[in-house]
Amino acid sequence: MALSNNVKEKIAIEVIKTLVTRFGSFPEDASNNRNAPFHEAFLNAFSDKLNGKVTDTPFFISLSSWLHGLNTTLGQVFFENIAHHISHGEKREYTSKRLGNLPITQTQRNHIAQIIADLSTSASQPNLDRENQLLFANYNTATINAMDFSADVFFEDAERVIAIELKSVKPNSGEMKGEKQKILEGKAALYRKFPDKEIQFYIGFPFDPTVNPEDESVTSFNKSRFLGSIINMNKYFALDETLVASELWDFLSGQENTMEQILQIINAIATTDFLEKDKFLKTNENRNKPEYKEILDDWFLCSEKELIINDQRIRNSIENNRTLTRIYNKTAFDSKGNYLTSRYNELKNII
Repeated sequence: MALSNNVKEKIAIEVIKTLVTRFGSFPEDASNNRNAPFHEAFLNAFSDKLNGKVTDTPFFISLSSWLHGLNTTLGQVFFENIAHHISHGEKREYTSKRLGNLPITQTQRNHIAQIIADLSTSASQPNLDRENQLLFANYNTATINAMDFSADVFFEDAERVIAIELKSVKPNSGEMKGEKQKILEGKAALYRKFPDKEIQFYIGFPFDPTVNPEDESVTSFNKSRFLGSIINMNKYFALDETLVASELWDFLSGQENTMEQILQIINAIATTDFLEKDKFLKTNENRNKPEYKEILDDWFLCSEKELIINDQRIRNSIENNRTLTRIYNKTAFDSKGNYLTSRYNELKNII
């Protein structure tokens, strides 16, 4: 089953926003970074490895910084937003500054401390069922505030509450112990807040970097191999509380081949003529040209296509209405790549 046109469009808009931002900061040259003496001094040690591969050291340094920015954008914004779109979920923060800390019992806190201690000393192995049995019980002991916790993706249906912490595929060393404790506290607190629902709290990774594209599909994963590459991951997390690559995206959407569809949308938009097409869409005089509709189709922009199909009807309805005329004359996208949803809604209402 394919993702809905509405969800595809939301993914496409995230892709457009990311590309607009990254093109704006791409280092066309290194004229603003000609002097980086410390970087260049360290790179001397790798000159034999860079020989024939890097001809412009200042540009290489600038490009490395740009790639770091892209990684940050994907990890902190893009993946999270895509996850929200396909799951119809949200980011949820139970902290003193947001929704407030949730209560847990002192017994739950004691069990959490013991679980962490046993895992840290390898006295026990991660076991999701055993840990849940210790957390999901109604203990008649005093309640205390759970530690601050959040879920990058949170959604609730009639039977379940799902929380997912999205992580970089190369998390910092020593990070897993803290993540495990946060998830245990989160599950304990959510169990008390939603006593009639099943609580599931996962840690998710958007792709598996250990996959060799020459031998395996880029959307595939080898969970044991990948998790084994992360320091202390297997020490604190069981396989069944992790979601990796296509497993994660399929779980979020409830459909198969979701990661493939996301990549298809990215590949359709992220082409060398992106800036040319983006400029074309932002030029209102092009709206009635066949190429305009072709780009909308290629970029999965169904909302704007609906307006173009009904363009004559919209203009007839507007007549001399000054406010609607101004709204009609806005560009479909702003300078940052955001689709003007408010403009679409106003114009759709008069179709």
